[in-house]
Amino acid sequence: MKAGLNLWDTAYVYGMGTSEKVLGGFLTTVSRDSYLISDKFTPQCADPTAENAVTALYEKSAELLGTDYIDFYWIHNPVEAPKWVTELISLAKSGKIGKIELSNHSLEEIKEAADILAKEGLKISAIQNHYSLLNRSSETSGILDYCKENDITFFSYMVLEQGALTGKYNTEHPFPADSDRGRTYNPMLPQLEKLNAELEKIADRHHVATAQIPVAWAIAKGTLPIIGVTKVYQVEDAVKAAAMELSAEEIAMIEKLGDEAQLNVIRYWEKEMK
Repeated sequence: MKAGLNLWDTAYVYGMGTSEKVLGGFLTTVSRDSYLISDKFTPQCADPTAENAVTALYEKSAELLGTDYIDFYWIHNPVEAPKWVTELISLAKSGKIGKIELSNHSLEEIKEAADILAKEGLKISAIQNHYSLLNRSSETSGILDYCKENDITFFSYMVLEQGALTGKYNTEHPFPADSDRGRTYNPMLPQLEKLNAELEKIADRHHVATAQIPVAWAIAKGTLPIIGVTKVYQVEDAVKAAAMELSAEEIAMIEKLGDEAQLNVIRYWEKEMK
């Protein structure tokens, strides 16, 4: 917060309320006008007995966060789309949320939701998808262009591929083998050597940490990266990444190496955007 990073992204499904409760505890120490909350309705958490499942989960999240207003509220994934967008309309008109967003939706699903909302005088304000040097399907599918054309903010998550693009891990220093990250990324580390070496080279040239380069790249592409941090220096890195500029040549090179790695990093809860 002191560094100017004031948007907090959470969801009830992250620890089944634990993330919201911890964040809510912290937010009691600062003024409401000093931060933005980004929270989500996850279809898999819907209460089948509720008259309006979206509103019901919102109320639960708002209570855990200790607020009566959430700045960004997302439909977390397209399960049963566009049912939940329709249920979100009454919540949007209640004034309890600021902006309507969709996460992990394809271009077709985004357009379908936009049409439903437009009939009610509402619009999509943001899209949040997995977007990194190893997964640019939201770019190649036309989602990024659609967002730019319709004044929609694109939130990019997993920009660092859960640490695989930070320079911290390689074939000699892999992720813990018994971790989810280890099972996912350790087999990919040999194919990531060229990309990570180039990221380190560019980082040295700019006198920053390697992890700052993929973040700076995501910003240069016109997206708002969501960074998961557990240590103070990671926050400081994110601040520095927001202030740096990559050259067109540097961007082209790391995109080329990312494409050449030919890795499928789509996780079990996602799909490739087409």
